[in-house]
Amino acid sequence: MSGQHRQQVYDHRLVQLVQRTRDIAHATGCGVPASTARGWLGREPVEVITHPAFDHSDGELRVRVARLERRLERLTALLRIALAILSVLRPDFTRLRVPDGNDKRRLLRSIDRGRGIPHLARMLRAIGLSPSRLSAWRRAAAGCELDDVASCPSFSPHTLTHEEISAIEGLVTSPAYRHVPTGRLALLAQRIGRVFASPSTWHRLVKQFGWRRPRLRLHPGKPRDGIRAEQPDELWHVDTTVIRLLDGTKTFLHAVIDNFSRRILAWRVNEAFDPGVTADLLTEAGAERLAAAPDVLVDGGVENMNPSVDGLVERGLLQRVLAMVDICFSNSLIEAWWRSLKHNWLFLHPLDTAATVRRQVAFYVREHNSTIPHSAFQLQTPDEMYVGTGEEIPGQLAEGRAEARARRIEENRARQCAVCA
Repeated sequence: MSGQHRQQVYDHRLVQLVQRTRDIAHATGCGVPASTARGWLGREPVEVITHPAFDHSDGELRVRVARLERRLERLTALLRIALAILSVLRPDFTRLRVPDGNDKRRLLRSIDRGRGIPHLARMLRAIGLSPSRLSAWRRAAAGCELDDVASCPSFSPHTLTHEEISAIEGLVTSPAYRHVPTGRLALLAQRIGRVFASPSTWHRLVKQFGWRRPRLRLHPGKPRDGIRAEQPDELWHVDTTVIRLLDGTKTFLHAVIDNFSRRILAWRVNEAFDPGVTADLLTEAGAERLAAAPDVLVDGGVENMNPSVDGLVERGLLQRVLAMVDICFSNSLIEAWWRSLKHNWLFLHPLDTAATVRRQVAFYVREHNSTIPHSAFQLQTPDEMYVGTGEEIPGQLAEGRAEARARRIEENRARQCAVCA
């Protein structure tokens, strides 16, 4: 309040001088009221102990004060930088994990050394550490006398014991139970009375400790590269796939694809399965117009093994090759095209009728043959590969990439601000 009066405090050396000489003129000459000086005469002398650090001359004291002031300036600058980093990063130890025990102990020592200078709550608020988290760290830093656990079990009494974890490890890594899945193995361990723990706990421990189950699978060797033709119309693939409509009915899509160019040579959508479609498609693809009979890779379906196809083979128009029987290769090339057709286009539309399927397949075949570049052909399209009109495309694209790269570098270097300039 404005009416309060602060008590005047005088130097203890002046008080001792007045009490020792019994002369108040020493005090009144320095501006001390006479009543105050006479009050000093009636008091007992007070012993004052001076700190040894101040038992220096004025010159030495000024040097020490200057040195401390420079040190204070440096520490203040470092503190401003640390506070700025904290305000930018905003550490939140309620979500941020500190797994290393040495880091926790270092932070605890820093908090203990600085405790009492700023208030503890203000210090914790500045670093984003809650008091409960600090207490948990201090309990963990106290350690535990047990060697087989990371912390004292009394804080988490439901934790599995060391013997139970060892038993789980033995069952998981045992070749005798490698045929049992991990979740079922957790239930089996309860049935045989070994470990009573949930399957989720088993999965967590397997992931935490990196236990590997002895279940190395042995697969037969497969060819790294599929069958490849060296020119168009040397090898064809024929296959049939089923497409379900919205009402659950089926439509059947048949197609012939050229191995060399990946070009769709012929295709057809039927509402009912017709084994004679394959012979018609091969004729439509141009088997009768070719000078040399192409090899046609087929599977063992009835649409490929019937009198109509047999007639084409007997007339010498094609050579039928049965996948995985006559050769060790599968008919996977056209299977890959089925996947692209369905997932990239057909399944994006409501397939309600066979006419809709026919219209969508016609669009995608046109795009596949003449528009979409193929990475295996240096961005040539299947039509260009089949006809042989795209030989200059790779060179043109290489020149375009080089020009774009040079133009990009020039534009980026030209965009300079005043500081860069």
